[in-house]
Amino acid sequence: MPAMHYTVRWPDATQSTCYSPSLVIQDFFQPGQDYPLDDFLRRVREATAIASDRVRAKFGFACSMAADQLVEIETRARDFSETPGAQVHVVAFDTGTA
Repeated sequence: MPAMHYTVRWPDATQSTCYSPSLVIQDFFQPGQDYPLDDFLRRVREATAIASDRVRAKFGFACSMAADQLVEIETRARDFSETPGAQVHVVAFDTGTA
């Protein structure tokens, strides 16, 4: 199962490199696009659930790294929950195939 990393830029201009055990993230985000914080969280939760389900189907257990990554994203997003108009910018995908 191909895993990937993706880079996001938070409203304070810091960046995070995130992990997904599946390429499904590419179905939910476009590099170079901004997403309102709530929309970003909705999308990343759904994509992470799908990715984890794919791991469970293939290996018989959920992906703990995906769950840990989601916790990190949600924790970081709380820093901006009171910021009007907060958006997350998807910088790039890295599938490791370049």
